[in-house]
Amino acid sequence: MPEGHKIHRLAQDHKADFVGPRLQVSSPQGRFAGGAAVLDRRKLLDVWAYGKHLFYEFTARNTLHVHLGRYGRFRTWPAPPPPPAGQIRLRAVGGKTGFDLRGPAACELVSRDAVHKILSRLGPDPLRPDADPQRAWQRIRRSRTPIGTLLLDQSVLAGVGNIFRADALFAMSLHPERPGNSLREDEFEQLWKWIVRTMRVSAKYNRIITADPQRVGVSRGKMNDEQRLLVYKRNECLVCGHQVDLWILGGRKMYACPTCQPW
Repeated sequence: MPEGHKIHRLAQDHKADFVGPRLQVSSPQGRFAGGAAVLDRRKLLDVWAYGKHLFYEFTARNTLHVHLGRYGRFRTWPAPPPPPAGQIRLRAVGGKTGFDLRGPAACELVSRDAVHKILSRLGPDPLRPDADPQRAWQRIRRSRTPIGTLLLDQSVLAGVGNIFRADALFAMSLHPERPGNSLREDEFEQLWKWIVRTMRVSAKYNRIITADPQRVGVSRGKMNDEQRLLVYKRNECLVCGHQVDLWILGGRKMYACPTCQPW
């Protein structure tokens, strides 16, 4: 499932490519035919992200909500795009560019009240300037749930996924099984700052980069897949050489170094 940096990057790119002209909107698959008919030939006014959710604001107060889930994917084409092939839920074509959306968990027209309800279920988004980290801290400080599980809970923090949680906890020397209420506020503040900084970098480069360029010895833009992450999917710790522990936490694979992340 794409993490928040990818969703914010999509919002940025789609805003640049599609806001302005009237769009040709269709649903070749047919599952969004009614919504596509409403949006067809309307102007896109804005695209914005919150956590793992995308919102497309069209004229006549129509809002398209997209959540990619585990299988959703966008593909961008130069206009005119090729004939539809496969299960395309949504196709939107502007003057120079078009995109296809396949397999999303959600692709729906929603009211302003529905948008509010979606946002009300989410914690602060580290990539938004209006994010209030205290909202997350108040949830964490009162919870006995492991911090590694809390970081995946979108009602606590919106946009953090499996890779960011593993590498963030490693960077902060926090064991994933530590109860949330065992963290000090200064530990949470440093964790939040690291997540904000690293997600911004990852949005800029359109891929998750958690490693320090000075340690790796190459710039972020030149890091390969093996160099760009700290502990996620590693067998040995980059710092101490100890074997990395792997187990299931919060329904997802958790990676941590037992030496560098003592409990």
